Amino acid sequence: MPDNSSDIGRFRVIRTDGSARAGELSTAHGTVKTPVFMPVGTQGSVKSLCPRDLKEIHASIILGNTYHLYLRPGDELLADMGGLGSFMGWDRPVLTDSGGFQIFSLADLRVITPDGVRFSSHIDGSRHFFTPEKVISIQNNIGSSIMMVLDECVPYGADHEYTARSLKLTTEWAARSRAFYPPGSGRQLLFGIVQGGFFHDLRKESALRITEIPFDGYALGGLSVGEPKEQMLETMYHSAPLLPAVKPRYLMGVGKPLDILEGINAGIDMFDCVLPTRNARNGTLYTSLGQVNIKRAEYKRDESPLDPACGCYTCSNFSRSYLRHLYMARELLAYRLNSIHNLHYFVGLASLARQAVLENQFQNLLGQYRQIYAPDSYQV
Repeated sequence: MPDNSSDIGRFRVIRTDGSARAGELSTAHGTVKTPVFMPVGTQGSVKSLCPRDLKEIHASIILGNTYHLYLRPGDELLADMGGLGSFMGWDRPVLTDSGGFQIFSLADLRVITPDGVRFSSHIDGSRHFFTPEKVISIQNNIGSSIMMVLDECVPYGADHEYTARSLKLTTEWAARSRAFYPPGSGRQLLFGIVQGGFFHDLRKESALRITEIPFDGYALGGLSVGEPKEQMLETMYHSAPLLPAVKPRYLMGVGKPLDILEGINAGIDMFDCVLPTRNARNGTLYTSLGQVNIKRAEYKRDESPLDPACGCYTCSNFSRSYLRHLYMARELLAYRLNSIHNLHYFVGLASLARQAVLENQFQNLLGQYRQIYAPDSYQV
């Protein structure tokens, strides 16, 4: 049920195990227990699943995309419908990103200015202009529990000079966002985003400047944008301790199983990624034994469940043989069953990590998964 108490925005760390944390974040739509993985519902829908499916896999919060929801169905319509949660039949928390990543990925369709970003819709070519203030207004209409500020996601390979200029712009936009939506002005929480590319000095500068602004939580952006895994982990481990320990920490768009556990080990609380559902639609499934490519011929007559250690609807009712058949036949049920399993796995992984922190066993769990998902043991 929605949380209508005065605790909205309160973040409490219950237990630590090294830098790993188990906590609770209160929002207007309920309390989120961390660490948490957030399924991505870009356009108000987690692809192939309904809200009942999400509740059955124990998802406590999902993510929506401001850019896509603004273009369709439109934030004003969502406001008229009582907000995204009411519109899609989801009565639990929703985090909306700013849409900045989507806009900045439209390299040929956008122009960055000090005031904001001018861009053309990828749908119909119509022209739009996002300012930091407008992005907050759109998310107000969407009615999300947690809003993200507009930032520039620096492309991988950008040099130090460009990244420094981008950092300055992101900081200015963050300050404008907080000024437009001051603390206590509403029931929605607002998170700032640390950028700085892969330069340790710029990450430190960005963290210092962004955390001077009183946000309800802080995120690390600009990771998992094409860089080598080692560079991503190094930057994450360098940057996470720079964020306030008393606020929730969110690692944006990073979502392989071992990456999530490494993030938790660095002190991160919140994660999202399209990988579980996207890979589900491509036939790549995650199990307690490692990755499974369900397309492989060896599963044609395999009567065993996808993951014998999993209690999701898919594993409880169907064989690897049937899942392979559905996928090879391009039956829509393949995408649904695969997505149910993958999201059950990812949501459950965060819960498993939380329990390990509470029992002071997180390092043991991390060690196990470093073996399961070692580079040479991805296929089972």
